[in-house]
Amino acid sequence: MEQNELGTKRIPSLVMKMAFPLIIAQLVNGLYNIVDRIYLGHLEGAGAEILTGVGITYPVILLITAFSNLIGSGGGPLAAIRLGQKEGKKADEILTVSATSLVVMSAILMLVFYILKNPLIYIFGASEKTFIHADSYLTIYLIGTPFVQLTLGLNPFISAQGKTTMSMLTVIIGATLNIILDPLFIFVLDMGASGAAIATVISQAVSGIYVTAFLSSRHSTIKLDIRKPKIKKNVLLPILGLGVSPFIMSATEAAINVAFNSRLQVLGGDMAVGTMTIFSSILTFINMPVQGMNQAVTPLISYNFGAALDDRVKGIYRFSLSVEFIYCFLTSCLCNILPRLAISLFTTDEALIDYAVPYMKFFITGMAIFGLQSCSQQTFIGLGQAKISLFLAIFRKIILLIPLVYILSSTPLGIKGVFLAESISDATSAALTFIIFMTKLPGILKKGAPKA
Repeated sequence: MEQNELGTKRIPSLVMKMAFPLIIAQLVNGLYNIVDRIYLGHLEGAGAEILTGVGITYPVILLITAFSNLIGSGGGPLAAIRLGQKEGKKADEILTVSATSLVVMSAILMLVFYILKNPLIYIFGASEKTFIHADSYLTIYLIGTPFVQLTLGLNPFISAQGKTTMSMLTVIIGATLNIILDPLFIFVLDMGASGAAIATVISQAVSGIYVTAFLSSRHSTIKLDIRKPKIKKNVLLPILGLGVSPFIMSATEAAINVAFNSRLQVLGGDMAVGTMTIFSSILTFINMPVQGMNQAVTPLISYNFGAALDDRVKGIYRFSLSVEFIYCFLTSCLCNILPRLAISLFTTDEALIDYAVPYMKFFITGMAIFGLQSCSQQTFIGLGQAKISLFLAIFRKIILLIPLVYILSSTPLGIKGVFLAESISDATSAALTFIIFMTKLPGILKKGAPKA
């Protein structure tokens, strides 16, 4: 897609042309961990036990993703704004600083998580039975940290150029390889959780190399100069300032996962923790198209905001909000109507399925209006509004959800209260975010984008 199309092409066709490849990419990317769980959950004998063990490691995966979002979700929109302002060299500099920061950060994360790995697994809700599976998976998975950081952290710079098909390919290549390798290592070589981790690391490496190679090539509008890595304070700080909201959203997801699992382990043991592993997998899969839409909308908002095309900014937001709201409402209804079908995708253990089905409605219902929050908060990021977006992320996860997990589960609701906390938080934060967005948008557009 040509750069000028971002500011001229008809909005519905532009958004969907940008969004379709990214939605596909997000769905496929989600298969990295979801396919692992599907395969492991269908192992004969200890499948449910291994599934629960691997699910316990999810907070670490979320934290690694969070740090990639800190750079990518901050740097990508800023680069798009610079492109809208015809400042290509500054966009190049943002990319190079971002790439260097991701490499340094991944080395630190690997070291920290290897040192703290064993105590963290128990904090995350492991029992003596599930610890061995969590440990074997995480020990190998951490090797792929640099590749995860580069793939997820640099992909927004491809989307910022309007090259969403290429952005899709960087994800699909690795995820498809993972789908192929998983059965080989898990079933043929009988390596269980370790095999799933090996397949994931190999796939992540291929994706990381591919995205770096593209951004360093002549085909990329924003150029990565891998020969001159650098970290400049005046470039990095705005990236971190804007990226802190997506970082908080992902990082607090890890904290929430810990709160869920630790509380459920006390109240219901491995069966309750296994239920949360399945529910979080379902929610992750539902959220993939929403994230793909948001990844498409963010550079569109940023580019048109940088070019001072206010009517297009409003039009892009309205169209995207309609799509995301309808999608979230329908998927929430579907999970409430067919809970057993959704749960059965992740396990064949009838006891676990029977245990989980009654809790689905408590967990998923708030998702019905979540499109209001997702689209509005991501548009704030596209407009460079770091402080507002940060507050909204903290409000939903820290102020509402974590306290509600402990408060509601201490009432006669018990385990139901843990799952109900998710729905209450989703619905409340969605309504608040939408109200704040509609109040703040006119002033943001009047002030305009900051100059380089």
